[in-house]
Amino acid sequence: MIDLSLTSRHQEIIEKYRDFTAKYIIPVARENDAKAEFPWDVVKKAYDEGIMNGLMPKEYGGNGYNLFEGTLTSEELGFGCIGTGISIDANTLALTPLYVAASEELKKEWFGRLVEEKAVAGYCLTEPNAGSDVQGIKTTAIRKGDKYVINGHKRFITNAEASTVLTVFALTDPERGSRSLSAIMVPTNTPGVEIKPRMQKMGQKASVQNEIIFTDVEVPVTNLVGKEGLGFVIAMKTFDRTRTGVASLAVGASRRAFETARDWSKQRIQFGKPIAAQQAIAFMLAEMATKLDSARLMTWRAAWEYDSGVKNPGLSSAMAKYWATDIGMEIATDAVQIMAGDGYSYDYDVEKIMRDVKLTQIYEGTNQVQRLVISKSILK
Repeated sequence: MIDLSLTSRHQEIIEKYRDFTAKYIIPVARENDAKAEFPWDVVKKAYDEGIMNGLMPKEYGGNGYNLFEGTLTSEELGFGCIGTGISIDANTLALTPLYVAASEELKKEWFGRLVEEKAVAGYCLTEPNAGSDVQGIKTTAIRKGDKYVINGHKRFITNAEASTVLTVFALTDPERGSRSLSAIMVPTNTPGVEIKPRMQKMGQKASVQNEIIFTDVEVPVTNLVGKEGLGFVIAMKTFDRTRTGVASLAVGASRRAFETARDWSKQRIQFGKPIAAQQAIAFMLAEMATKLDSARLMTWRAAWEYDSGVKNPGLSSAMAKYWATDIGMEIATDAVQIMAGDGYSYDYDVEKIMRDVKLTQIYEGTNQVQRLVISKSILK
């Protein structure tokens, strides 16, 4: 029989991250949204409180959580602020290639340095003409002696301007195209790395994204993650592991939107009674609660399958990512609608949640690409 109950360990993890969110994320979420700057104060506190790098092994400074436990943490961060949550979780995204493929020496070097400095990393995959189409990447890393010389243009890179190191995906043999895609660690202070001013975005403003230009950037060949030509495999293994985190962030944000609209509707009096007593609103809330539950359960299943070692974890993670984020947008939109003018105003957080959750439908593979992944898998 399947048991969906949470253990005492799970409850402890939830309480730890819920407490952190209440103390350090929610009180400054509006301010960080307005400033549109990387939330360094929160990230430093996340290191102090043992919140950062939860999915990484303890020997590398993490908490050693499995993916299911990671979904519990991301939901709580998303409840507080997706922009801040992704600033924390994007560090896991950038470091996952190290975790799944790097040499022990490279792991110790970069995990050790980032933890010691309380620093963050960036994941450099997307380019102006290669977003969801990873095989369209044009950035090159040509080996010359004991160094790689990197040239190219990356875009929409989360945490870029705040990062100490970047995990860069580039072609080591352009004639072989994507079959030569490789992952290389590139310190941001390396000559030739130019990080452009941050993007101005509709939502998730506490998370920074930048364009990066690489011009004759030289790094040691020892910075190669795994082997040459394994970049595509590493990228896909990374997404199999991290897309459930995006789904969980959306679940957390939509839970916040639902609870806010529910509580507001119980206090708002129209036609002589709370609007929650009006069937039209009560049914909307019922649908929101059901959708929220379905998104969470699908996300939990994807994480459980990954932890259980299923043959194709990419299928369930793609399903969870697109479903939870689409549902998140629906719930946030309904919350704004229920709260009407108040929902559209800065006085309540549902307008921010609506702006924030939209981006979860786009990054780490648009939800149209998730459907493509799913269709290919089920039609094999």
